[in-house]
Amino acid sequence: MQLPSLAFLAWTILFAPLVSTLGILLVGLRRPKFSHSIAIASMVTGFLASVYLFIRLLGSPGSVGSQGHGEHPFLEHAISWISLHGLQLEVGVAIDPLSVLMSLVVTGVGSVIFIYSAGYMSEEPSYSRYFAGLSLFAFSMLGIVLANNLVMLFMFWELVGVSSYLLIGFWYQKPSAAEAGRKAFMVNRVADFGFMIGILMLWTVSGATGQERTFNFAELADRIHELAAAQALPYAALSFAGAFLFCGVVGKSAQFPLHVWLPDAMEGPTPVSALIHAATMVAAGVYLIGRCFFLYADLPDLLTLIAYVGGFTAIFTASIAIVQNDIKRILAYSTLSQLGYMVMALGLGGYSAGIFHLATHAFFKALLFLGAGCMIHALHTNDIWEMGGLIKSMKVTSWTFLIGTAALCGIWPLSGFWSKDEILALAFHQDKFLWAIGSLTAMMTAFYMGRLCFAAIFGKPRGHGHSQEAPAVMTGPLVFLAILSVIGGFLGIPRFIHHPRAMHVEFDLGVALISTLCAVIGLGSAWRLYGKPSDLPVRLRASFRWLYSLLANKYYVDEIYAWLIRNVHDRIARLCALFERYVIMRFCVNGIAVTTRAAGSVLRMIQTGKVQTYALALFAGLLLILSWMMVGIHP
Repeated sequence: MQLPSLAFLAWTILFAPLVSTLGILLVGLRRPKFSHSIAIASMVTGFLASVYLFIRLLGSPGSVGSQGHGEHPFLEHAISWISLHGLQLEVGVAIDPLSVLMSLVVTGVGSVIFIYSAGYMSEEPSYSRYFAGLSLFAFSMLGIVLANNLVMLFMFWELVGVSSYLLIGFWYQKPSAAEAGRKAFMVNRVADFGFMIGILMLWTVSGATGQERTFNFAELADRIHELAAAQALPYAALSFAGAFLFCGVVGKSAQFPLHVWLPDAMEGPTPVSALIHAATMVAAGVYLIGRCFFLYADLPDLLTLIAYVGGFTAIFTASIAIVQNDIKRILAYSTLSQLGYMVMALGLGGYSAGIFHLATHAFFKALLFLGAGCMIHALHTNDIWEMGGLIKSMKVTSWTFLIGTAALCGIWPLSGFWSKDEILALAFHQDKFLWAIGSLTAMMTAFYMGRLCFAAIFGKPRGHGHSQEAPAVMTGPLVFLAILSVIGGFLGIPRFIHHPRAMHVEFDLGVALISTLCAVIGLGSAWRLYGKPSDLPVRLRASFRWLYSLLANKYYVDEIYAWLIRNVHDRIARLCALFERYVIMRFCVNGIAVTTRAAGSVLRMIQTGKVQTYALALFAGLLLILSWMMVGIHP
């Protein structure tokens, strides 16, 4: 493979959405057709380039994966940015199976969402601004995916945060949307502070034996492997660096306890929700663990912590989804739960399993969000209890949504079955407790998705009555994503992204049967409660009112944060303000000024310019000297 040609393709993938953003902002703000055309063209261009890179990698089996220790990009192209003694920064692209797969997901699913947006947002006054923000978002995510070093990745990581703020708060006139954008931005800034510390720690330890420090992924992989093999690097130092890097994952991929921003992000347009949940922002954290797997593979204790954070997030958020009534929030909590699966898999050492589920999840979760968007677009409501009977009036939307639901629930032979089964099989052989959590989460997933479908798609029309099917520009993407949701498990993704240091287990029929049984139990329970008119849900809610209240209020996590901010954060802030005002400003800053002024006043009294005063002072000084001498002679 020739690096120049491949590098050109990688740079094209990266900068095509940026060209779209600048083109819209410069000449397209009052040209809606031009705006969506250039935005869609940029994503399709990136997708075609990604497909070509994918084919080239498949055609070079000896090169696929990595070089050296199998832990770093095997091809990269970089341009020097800052070159100082002891500090080398560059802007570069990395080409390996992980970056190419993620590029395919971002540009492929992104292209479909861009096309869908042309129909969904057609009546939006700020149509061009929307596509400019969408293109900037895609550029930011592709920068994370293709970055060959931690500094470049962090810059695009923050740009993703800015892009998400702009898109989540797109309808900024709406207070809840503006607040949701701020919440997403601020929660991620807390996490990213830890991420930045982790980057600096990793850079520091990379020069532990006197070598020039580096941010480059390939060099870090070699360096850490060599230092670890020579026992020249403290285990604790690597653990702390990895833990702080994981802070960024907890923020971007919305793991407990920083999961609170993602459900509120549903205030943005539905295609934005699909992009965030399927192909961009939340995928960045999982991708980061995969990209830094060369570090985590040597830290089994930290991997265990990561696995349990993921497992807890999966079951915790799935339980909340059970009682939600907003269709987008149900899907949002589902995303949180599935992200927990991915993080759990990577924590168990299942590099291929976690990334495999990331890819398949992008297919069916984009499908579900876009299908929900069609329902909302037609009925003008997010409440599943104001829908119903859509299987008759919106056939394409309903059937594709059911395919996405089946894939999410892990029904054979859809894509979700294969990727989720690989995670559960891995957990079964590595940690039975996490396997039990994963299996119970699968049952909950089937239950709340069955509840959604029986309420919104089947039954009798409620509230807004019948609706018409969405236009082809919106249903076409649904059909395409439904096909991917069906065949995604047969594309050979785990083999393509195989990592030599990752844990891998073969297909386990017993685990697959149990997970399928869990899905069947969940769907059957949903049908029993919501498949036909019944007062059973009302009676169960009355019997378990405390539990329903706990789940409906999301375990009061937001209220706990509000209390902490009001009673701890604000009091610490007031204490700091008082310290600044009275200690720093009045005592230190103003105190020095007052002391200087007083000293000047005293000196001014001494420097009178009168000879008599100076003579008196001289005489007084002589008396003091003589008195001291006399005391010294006669003690």
